[in-house]
Amino acid sequence: MKKYKIGYTQGTFDLFHVGHLNLLNHAKEQCDYLIVGVNSDRLVKEYKNKQVVIVEQERARIVEAIKSVDKVILVDTLDKIEIAKIIDFNVIFIGDDWVNNERWIKTVEEMKNLKIDVVFLPHTDGISSTDIRTKIKTI
Repeated sequence: MKKYKIGYTQGTFDLFHVGHLNLLNHAKEQCDYLIVGVNSDRLVKEYKNKQVVIVEQERARIVEAIKSVDKVILVDTLDKIEIAKIIDFNVIFIGDDWVNNERWIKTVEEMKNLKIDVVFLPHTDGISSTDIRTKIKTI
């Protein structure tokens, strides 16, 4: 029996790589049903000030094809309280590279008030979409 019933994680998932896959698989190991929020193109432009390489509909299709993912939604906010109003979940999964981030410290406190756990999963070292973008530029 898994620890959580419904899990949620969210990301851009641009230039999908093994770090993304590891996050999703580790999340699913701890919950019966995994919902993944894929950040909209507009949201990525707004908070990362980056243009995505793969458009939101295609990123959502890629994530949806991962066997550990039960449902995909497109999201226009980083505010987990707003997301919790739309979908039901009892845990949020995020990479442990965010553990000391101000936004996530605040999110952990907000989720406690909603009785939603936040679980920091191991980050896959040596891989990121930013690293991939950099490597492509040097080819």
